[in-house]
Amino acid sequence: MPPKLNELAATELVVLLARREIRAEQVVQACLERIAEREPQVQAWSHLAAEAALDHARKLDRGAVQGLLHGLPLGVKDLFDTFDMPTTYGSAIYASQQPAADAAAVALCREQGAIMLGKTVTTEFATFNPGKTRNPHRTTHTPGGSSSGSAAAVADHMVPLAFASQTAASVIRPAAYCGIVGYKPSFGRISRAGVKSLSDGLDTIGCLGKTVDDVALFTAALTGERGLLELDATHTPRIALCQTHEWPHADADTQAAMTQAASVLARLGLSVPMLSLPQPFAGLLQAQSEIMAFDLAHSLADERLRHADLLSTSLTNLLKMGQGITLEHHRSNLQLARMARSMVSAAIGEHEVLLVPSTTGEAPATLEQTGNPVFGRVWTLLGLPCVHLPFSQGQTGMPVGLQVVGRFGDDKNVLRAAKWLMQRLPEVA
Repeated sequence: MPPKLNELAATELVVLLARREIRAEQVVQACLERIAEREPQVQAWSHLAAEAALDHARKLDRGAVQGLLHGLPLGVKDLFDTFDMPTTYGSAIYASQQPAADAAAVALCREQGAIMLGKTVTTEFATFNPGKTRNPHRTTHTPGGSSSGSAAAVADHMVPLAFASQTAASVIRPAAYCGIVGYKPSFGRISRAGVKSLSDGLDTIGCLGKTVDDVALFTAALTGERGLLELDATHTPRIALCQTHEWPHADADTQAAMTQAASVLARLGLSVPMLSLPQPFAGLLQAQSEIMAFDLAHSLADERLRHADLLSTSLTNLLKMGQGITLEHHRSNLQLARMARSMVSAAIGEHEVLLVPSTTGEAPATLEQTGNPVFGRVWTLLGLPCVHLPFSQGQTGMPVGLQVVGRFGDDKNVLRAAKWLMQRLPEVA
């Protein structure tokens, strides 16, 4: 049977919508029908704006094609302010909050013709205390965090695209666990205005989609970089594999994904070396954890001072950790990060991108935690562009993949390399 409209990639939908071969109302209705069927099991949404979305779709159907995202329903992570929907940041403190304005990224997507279908579940202040969302592949497993609802909604065909954000690993990890494409751009590439601030030096706006072209389309709409609309994947990128200093955390499934990638690339006749990062990079994992905790203790000062009783134990402990870090030690961490950023280009060397682990392995079989962010932290601290590629499965059949990482600001080439790899890596090694 042909796929339903809600099962199509965003890039397929925008073409059909622009040609008026389908109506935006049909796409929204297909998504709502899928949500009605699956939301009781997956629980991806904190707020659904069904009638408003249908009304908006009908208006778009009556008018001219509005922009790059004309007629596409989007999921908005509940860390992003929306003028017409509640924004709770995953916390009871803000249960009744109704912002007066959209986050800049949300407003820009509306300008490009997107339809905000609703708010997707985030963990508490986008940290590590889980929300209600389950992994759509197996509902006894975590979908990851903090962009849990967004990842689950896209993976379960409830919506073609969704907003995400990453302060540690909150784009890449849920994308990996749910088996979709996740893109964390270079730091600062997409405006953070109107998104709850956690760490001014780490917070990064990203997106989740079904294909690399989907996340490129989303980013083009947000940044105006039209060159992302046609990623030329005929060029063979110069790739190196990199296990990173965190490799001891990788389980058999992530190790197998790395082996599969090496095998496929070798059969294509490519010389793909195993690259080692400089020794100072070994300290970045701890530095990122401490910088994030220090910043959280400051950015969530009002919440911890006035609403301590409404904070989870895990967040309270994280804030206490941040309060215990001295300014001198924090500055030392920042200095290490600056030094490592200055070394990245030389470390990558003649290669265009690195292929590195995304997660320790499959999504853990628990709803009590969101999984280990160990393989995302360092790249977030360095501010580098990352794209998760969902090309394999673990031993129990859950999604597994790797992420493509490139130089700061080289996002187009990273996306192009990711598309090239995604066309080839799913081959069984």
